[in-house]
Amino acid sequence: MQNKNTGSNKTRRNWYVDAGLFLGMVIASISGIYFLIFPDGGYMGGRNPYYGIQIIFDRSGWEWIHTWLSLGFIAIALLHIILHWKWVVSTTKRVVKDIFTSHKSNMNAKGWQNIIVDGAIAIGFIISAISGVYFLFVGESRGGLNPDPMFLFSRTAWDLIHTWSSVLFISNFLLHFAIHWGWVTKVTRKIFGKRSLKSVGTAVETLVVEN
Repeated sequence: MQNKNTGSNKTRRNWYVDAGLFLGMVIASISGIYFLIFPDGGYMGGRNPYYGIQIIFDRSGWEWIHTWLSLGFIAIALLHIILHWKWVVSTTKRVVKDIFTSHKSNMNAKGWQNIIVDGAIAIGFIISAISGVYFLFVGESRGGLNPDPMFLFSRTAWDLIHTWSSVLFISNFLLHFAIHWGWVTKVTRKIFGKRSLKSVGTAVETLVVEN
């Protein structure tokens, strides 16, 4: 019974972490798409026809959402990695062993599919996070008002790196989500199903006591 409860708690914990990752990814993606559609800089009547436009929030509001929720997303992602660190290490050893030795691989096609998708997620996440932190400290160009520090690359190059690494990360994250859809729906039913039953039972008991 103790092992069962421990496993159940671990599954619930992983679900909450994954739910935080998914929610953070959605918000970061929406705010990122805003910046793609409505570029930075310009002036009223200038080359940027979208200057000063407001979609739900103004640009500073979207910047706040994208910056701080993305940092929260990075923190949750690091927690996810820590919780699955043993799996990361063991899987990495298996992949290295299969690639650099002549013995037959003990992983099937589905296993390799998961590894490739997870590897693409990791690469996209790392590059997107690093380039995002760059803009956190350097800031945007503000239509050329802020000088380009030329740290390793130009600001434009960093912007392209951040954009396409984020596309790589998000697309493979969604693919990972689709591959594990069965686990998501199964655990979600268990978590909310039990809570719903408890809520119904509590409501019935309350009505019986009151009457």
